Amino acid sequence: MNDISLLHIVLIYLAVINVVTFFMYGIDKWHSTSGRLLPTGRKKAKKSKWRIRETALLGLAVLGGSIGAWLGMKVWHHKTLHKKFKYGVPAIITVQLALIGYILYRFEI
Repeated sequence: MNDISLLHIVLIYLAVINVVTFFMYGIDKWHSTSGRLLPTGRKKAKKSKWRIRETALLGLAVLGGSIGAWLGMKVWHHKTLHKKFKYGVPAIITVQLALIGYILYRFEI
């Protein structure tokens, strides 16, 4: 490729997917809350707003947006109590970092 190497394309992809994932968590959080608080102090979910499926949020993390998912959980305080997110997103990050390490080692990049 001319000026753009495969590494640059991968880095651009990872930047975009992480930004998209981060904002998807924020959008889902925004749609999940209303002005009415429950006795626990948490906000009640709105029934009329569409929501982003949990499988879609986790799928974005698997597709390379795991850092964006983790940041979205921390910044928006969203899905932090769900075990599949609380443990799943860090597990996805760990697997992806191990895969990146293997690729860098294997191909001497």
